[in-house]
Amino acid sequence: MLAPPDEPPLVIAHKIGSRVEIAAANPAARGLGLHRGMALTMARAQAPGLEVRPADPDGDRAELHELAELLARRWSPIVAVSDPDGILVDLSGVAHLHGGEARFAARLVRLLARHGITARLAIADTAGAAWALARMGPAAAVTIVPPGVQVEAIAPLPVAALRLAPAALELLARLGVERIGQLAELPRAPLVRRFGPGIVGRLDQATGRAPEPLDPVVPPVPVLVEQRFFEPIATAEAIEHWLGTLMPRLTRALAEAGRGARAVELIAERVDGVPQRLRLGFARPTRDAAHMLRLAVRRIEEVEPGYGIDALLLHVRRADPLGPQSLAPALADEGEPDLAPLVDALANRIGMDRLWRVAPVDSDVPERSLVPTSPLTPPPPRAAALRRDDVRRLDERPPDHPWHTRWPRPVRLLSRPEPVHHVLAELPDQPPRRFTWRGVSHRVVRAEGPERIAGEWWRRPAERQAVRDYFRVEVEDGQRFWLYRRGDGVHGETGDLNWFLHGRVG
Repeated sequence: MLAPPDEPPLVIAHKIGSRVEIAAANPAARGLGLHRGMALTMARAQAPGLEVRPADPDGDRAELHELAELLARRWSPIVAVSDPDGILVDLSGVAHLHGGEARFAARLVRLLARHGITARLAIADTAGAAWALARMGPAAAVTIVPPGVQVEAIAPLPVAALRLAPAALELLARLGVERIGQLAELPRAPLVRRFGPGIVGRLDQATGRAPEPLDPVVPPVPVLVEQRFFEPIATAEAIEHWLGTLMPRLTRALAEAGRGARAVELIAERVDGVPQRLRLGFARPTRDAAHMLRLAVRRIEEVEPGYGIDALLLHVRRADPLGPQSLAPALADEGEPDLAPLVDALANRIGMDRLWRVAPVDSDVPERSLVPTSPLTPPPPRAAALRRDDVRRLDERPPDHPWHTRWPRPVRLLSRPEPVHHVLAELPDQPPRRFTWRGVSHRVVRAEGPERIAGEWWRRPAERQAVRDYFRVEVEDGQRFWLYRRGDGVHGETGDLNWFLHGRVG
């Protein structure tokens, strides 16, 4: 099948030992013969224009768990994550709420497609049969097996559809057993003696002879406390008084749930039906009622009571796990000062999206060498200790910091490089003498450079020969700029020789 012309071939790669393999491929890449488990070097040779992105198993696992929680809230009370790319949904007693199994499957496929997820669904009497048919059954997006015929439905499938261990699959292949139907016809006693109870157990689960309990995901219960009034309140003092009552109740509810608040919404329900909403954010999970109350009291003036407030609610919109906290460091007056209260105070005044810090990334390309993070994000974990016989121990140099000082960089970069015009410069390695930026002409009086930065060829083919030459320049009025020329000034394939301004120095 040929890929659409507007869809570039894309693969996700991960490292297995010392080998980099393809973990997933889009339809365009599969149309070129690329497949899962293929070596990345072979794939690049077969498809020169291939786009490669690193795998993110932790992120995929988190998103899959989030999807399972969404299904558990709206589609079925029993939803389990079966493996890194699968979800099991128990439709017992709920299929009729969605118009039957066929309509349920069609609606779910459409919902996932709207969010960019391609899915294959199978509905059967057992979880094992549904798992097998969804992965190795017919190529249709939805497969529905009538009740009582799951044994016949999975019989032609390969034995790998039973979720067997690799060692068991290898032994079955040596015996010439390739299909589930062949395995089901073998005597059980020799199977158990030769392979153990695992194969027979998986076969019985798929055919319905043995139960397969699911480990369902449990959606977190929202934490909410409220206070309703017989008579409406309308003053800041009354609101502050009742907030002082609600905050301890909220922290007790959080403690019972083993969680800490990251975002709390104050909802003031007015008598005219127009609620007032006030959101509080926290840099780290917290159950400190006094701290939360201080932040809320500072913003009480944002609440417009109107003709009066009938009820106050505190709703935890976001929470993270938070275990018991030790008071020993605080009592002993030890440890580093806690910056979380200061960060919370600033963020709730100016906005959380305006308060961040920059973390280094190991990249020479300036716009990729940093990433904005939360002000209190912990530092990355240290690298694992090397084995005594590891050849990397021969290099006794300390590791380079991602932000090396060999070439000074601007403190802040532009959101994206801006083109400059009317540049006067000698090729191939002389700085600009004059340029125009944002309609203003500048004459250069001092310059340093060039600092040559090559493209990261492993990211995409367009960067294999790309070159940037950076210069730090000072103009007549004292301003300092960081500019670069795209290309080395000698070879045309390295760039088109256009100039860009990337940052301002000082």
